Amino acid sequence: MSAISASTTAQKSLTAFDKLGMILALIILAGLFLQPFSQFAANRIVEATPKMIWSALPGWQGVCLMATIIAAIVVMVLRSPVNLRLGVSVAMMAVLALMVGRSGYFLMPDDNPYARVSAGGGFWIMLFGFSIAMADAIVRKQLAPMKRMAFLAIGMAAIGLLLWSGAWDQLSILKEYANRSDAFWREGRTHLLLTFGSVGAATVTGIPIGILCYRVPKVRATILNILNVLQTIPSIAMFGLLIAPLAWIGRNIPGAAELGIAGIGFAPAIVALYAYSLLPVVSNTVAGLDSVPPDARDAARGMGMTVRQLLLQIELPLAFPVILTGIRIVLVQNIGLAVIAGLIGGGGYGTFVFQGIAQTATDLVLLGAMPVVGMAFAAAIILDALVEISQTHGKKGASA
Repeated sequence: MSAISASTTAQKSLTAFDKLGMILALIILAGLFLQPFSQFAANRIVEATPKMIWSALPGWQGVCLMATIIAAIVVMVLRSPVNLRLGVSVAMMAVLALMVGRSGYFLMPDDNPYARVSAGGGFWIMLFGFSIAMADAIVRKQLAPMKRMAFLAIGMAAIGLLLWSGAWDQLSILKEYANRSDAFWREGRTHLLLTFGSVGAATVTGIPIGILCYRVPKVRATILNILNVLQTIPSIAMFGLLIAPLAWIGRNIPGAAELGIAGIGFAPAIVALYAYSLLPVVSNTVAGLDSVPPDARDAARGMGMTVRQLLLQIELPLAFPVILTGIRIVLVQNIGLAVIAGLIGGGGYGTFVFQGIAQTATDLVLLGAMPVVGMAFAAAIILDALVEISQTHGKKGASA
């Protein structure tokens, strides 16, 4: 009996710990003790000197931050209430963001305007760990779609407030932004145009193609196989393949050059993104129409609906959540793929990414990469919420 009771006690002690929390604790501890919190360089070119928390901040501030991080780790490791886990993870992300900005002011010398202070690997690793903890807590709370979008809006407002407050003004990423502020917003508009232009064109053409594939099974396999082949071509190769034909069109077709069609630049970038967007839209349209219950079709035909009425009033509304899921996939995909357009002069935030790689300037790379990550994250949350809302409305309409 003593062995059985000892085994039961051991099992209970194990269930007192959160498995994901233990993994995240190891990640955060690695960021805390194995990676620098900040990095200092005398100028933009020389190699940076790593600074751990205890040397990146004034003594007492570093000690308080370390103690706060360890206390947050304890909360995550234990099976604590979801609201507490969410509050702690959000608070720690805010504290880390404020303190890395504080390290910029602490490390920046008064007599060297060329010095650079940047966030180190430890900061990014810990921020990643607490962001995963936040996402896990949100999933566990099973927030309604509108609440998730409200949470996103609050987060975006908090980031805007952080940047507006000047807390990060001494970090090198904002110094890179200060030198390129006009270009940053110009390339941002181009990135959005590449992304939403390609997704919009794919939606307008892909849904009718999907309807055709659904209505005419004989062409379904052929069309989907062609789109599958396009999807397997690497993005850089796709851009390269488009250079020669678009250059010929720009030279030989009147008015094409005036429209911006050329071998490099915006035109091949948006055409390539459009080609990558078609398969998810078409395949999800077919899948959505296939998922429409036969009873719904029979009832519509029994009411005397024409084929057109059946499609517009019954089939497409019921298939809409699946079609929207395909659009979500395409949008998030193209936000990231548009970065590659910077290689061929297509513009977008990829311009900063590749400039930073060429100059070995990490913060210039981050200046281009971080907005892309933020846009993809926001797009995923918003469209996931819209998919869930459309599914709820679809179920209500079907039951009615």
